[in-house]
Amino acid sequence: MSSMVYFDWLDYLVFGAMLLLSAFIGIYFACFASKKQNTTAEYLMGGKTMGMFPISMSLIASYVSGISLLGLPAEMYTYGTQLWAVVFSEWAVSVAIAFIYLPVFYNLQITSTYEYLRLRFCHNVRLLGSIIFIVKMMLYIPIVIYVPALAFSQVTGINLHLITPIVCIVCIFYTTVGGLKAVVWTDTLQTVLMYFGVIFVLIYGTWRLGGVKNVIAINEEGQRLEFFNMDPDPTIRHTFWTTVFGNFFSWLASCSVNQAMMQRCLALSSLKRARITIFIMAAGIYMIVSLCCYTGLVIYATFSSCDPLQTGAIRKSDQLLPYFVMQLTGTIPALPGIFMSGVFSAALSSMSTGLNSLCGVIFEDLIRPAYNKPISEKTASFIMKIIVVVIGAICVVLVFLVEHMGALIQAGKSLAGITAGSLLGLFSMGLFLPWTNSTGALAGGLVSTMFVGWMSIGTQAAMMRGDIVFPTKPVSVAGCEANVTLPTSPVSMAHTVEFDRSGTFFLYRLSYLYYTFVGMIVCVMVGVVVSYFTRPNDPAMVHRDLLTPIIHRWLPPQHPYCRRPRLTQHDIELSAREMPHLRAHAFPKATDVRVPGYFSNNNSDPATARLRPS
Repeated sequence: MSSMVYFDWLDYLVFGAMLLLSAFIGIYFACFASKKQNTTAEYLMGGKTMGMFPISMSLIASYVSGISLLGLPAEMYTYGTQLWAVVFSEWAVSVAIAFIYLPVFYNLQITSTYEYLRLRFCHNVRLLGSIIFIVKMMLYIPIVIYVPALAFSQVTGINLHLITPIVCIVCIFYTTVGGLKAVVWTDTLQTVLMYFGVIFVLIYGTWRLGGVKNVIAINEEGQRLEFFNMDPDPTIRHTFWTTVFGNFFSWLASCSVNQAMMQRCLALSSLKRARITIFIMAAGIYMIVSLCCYTGLVIYATFSSCDPLQTGAIRKSDQLLPYFVMQLTGTIPALPGIFMSGVFSAALSSMSTGLNSLCGVIFEDLIRPAYNKPISEKTASFIMKIIVVVIGAICVVLVFLVEHMGALIQAGKSLAGITAGSLLGLFSMGLFLPWTNSTGALAGGLVSTMFVGWMSIGTQAAMMRGDIVFPTKPVSVAGCEANVTLPTSPVSMAHTVEFDRSGTFFLYRLSYLYYTFVGMIVCVMVGVVVSYFTRPNDPAMVHRDLLTPIIHRWLPPQHPYCRRPRLTQHDIELSAREMPHLRAHAFPKATDVRVPGYFSNNNSDPATARLRPS
């Protein structure tokens, strides 16, 4: 095995240039752009003037974190290519988002997706959804930064405690001063870097191995190629059904009802442009996931006869990609720096997106409703910037806590499934089932979160006891330069042998890709049952703006006194044009005009429903 190769001064220069350019983008939108980031609309929604290309790049960057860039190649190397089949479900998810979920949110013109839960149910349901999202992101962001920083540190020699604060401070800076526009344009820069690094490395690695045909042949010999494991057993970690059907709901929850995703779609000027952006995002994710998976095949083909894990060159499979890059391209000036910039760019984009979306949710769902009087735009902008700084500082501290709490990493990975199912269930109930009420939604969300949480904790406990073992693909050290042989201890051999899955409780053995689906089903079932016994809504009294367009044809006629959830931009403009006519004819002596149909569905808010004459 060749000696470890570390960064040189040119690699540090490239990495530093990426951070500086990201910071300069934030400074530009804060100080030099024609529209300053001093209003809520500008800071959170980019003034609804963002272009499709940067928004698409930002959505791709939000989905592909540093964990994905490191984890997908490691998955292909360790367990084979079955997880690659997740790309099959992404197009179906895009269609569902574009035609089921997005039209409702766009028509309502909401800043926080969880505001929908108040309009459809009540404030308490909105609060539940917001808190679940905040907890999820507060545990997710530190892990997004820590995992690539750990691998980066251990294979390049850069101190973890040095690089993590620097990267986080730069990210907090441009997110705070530049708002959504800075986040989106830095995401665009970082996405380009990410693609360039991955594509160059896999092309160069493939050429070194003699072409794609040789890469495929070596992986086939190593039993890595597996795309259509049609075993219907839901307890197998990855099969065709878990990766396609199970991932459909996981990705649907990550994109359709996620504040970070919807906030960017709503920043576009029309629903048509938002739909096009969704499909561009799907194509981009399809490409980057496939590129990362193929990179895993290239890594295995390179180390097929000398596994770096067995020889002790690295400690964890997540370090395979950085180790591979340094071994492959360490002698090429600046290339390792470019690639590692791409890896950290994925982490930066996920962190900035998380901070910006957390800022929107905390301000719109927690702070603004708590004020008894209107908040000026200047004050709102200042409060949101303070939120970003505080949340960012907490995440930096949590990164160092994660370092000493290994169990938290596994808990954080499972957290997405725990929270995603309940959130998807809440929104799906609201969109598809008009008779469900706020009591049912609250009960469903709480029961679903606790149920999937119990499943996840039980699964992790069974794994720690050794009751659940995931078999890995075979490796070899026969081609190493030194005399190294495979360990023959039972512990090492256990990972290559299929285990008996019948000895542990069924739900603990369920594939993690089904967590979101199970959470959604539990949430909806509990919500429907509780609503039935607690006076269900009359479907005719639930406004069509709160329901997905695809079910309108099967609903009873809307009651003439059914109240509109809130004023949309179209209604505001229409009312402004018609108000003089209304004052002159309908209400000649009125000092306070109420327009029927402009109240929230279950939470009447005269402040937003009353139109006062000028």
